[in-house]
Amino acid sequence: MKVILKQDIKNVGKKDQIINAADGYARNFLFPKGLAVPADNKNMSELKSKQTAVANQKAKDLENSKKLAEELKTKTLEISVKAGSNGKLFGGVTSKEISEALKNQLNVDIDKRKIQTDTIKQEGIYKVDLKLLEGVTATINVHVKAIV
Repeated sequence: MKVILKQDIKNVGKKDQIINAADGYARNFLFPKGLAVPADNKNMSELKSKQTAVANQKAKDLENSKKLAEELKTKTLEISVKAGSNGKLFGGVTSKEISEALKNQLNVDIDKRKIQTDTIKQEGIYKVDLKLLEGVTATINVHVKAIV
């Protein structure tokens, strides 16, 4: 019997996957627990429309990310940090501080885990990579100023 899974089931299949299940397994386990629905015309059309909507949303997100990446190329982020007399920063600039500066200065909300950089320990201008989506990365200039 062909069924559409409503959630991931270990050793059976992933959510929204169409599988062939034994009749007894489907009727006695999958259907009563709400883990699957029969693969009839109504459920198949709902699945296709759902997959189409997801694909359209992914395409829209990809387009927006590429647009944001182009926009960020020209921007420079200014971060002021306390430093010693030799110009070495106290603590350094982390991805968390870069994320907060992006939100405050440019109104762009990017998670700190998507900022690919080591801790910046000297003042200067650095290029920092931001992973916006799978396959879309942006580079932004970060100008670190030391406050003595």
